Amino acid sequence: MCRYAPARKHSVTLHGHRTSITLEPPFWEALQRLADREALSLNALVTQIDEERAAQDASVPLSSALRIRLLAAARKGEL
Repeated sequence: MCRYAPARKHSVTLHGHRTSITLEPPFWEALQRLADREALSLNALVTQIDEERAAQDASVPLSSALRIRLLAAARKGEL
């Protein structure tokens, strides 16, 4: 059974600037697991994903890019 919960805002630092990202709790938990797996801080992982997103298509919202990256990681068995 899925655990449903409202989205939560978290502040992260991207390129020296604070920004807020809104994701549902399961996505925050998965993002932290992926950061731990890759031996990165949460900020470093979000920055990495943000840089990849900007290089491919900067019109994609960062929160969407984070979810897409987590889905890709889950499909590869990394989560």
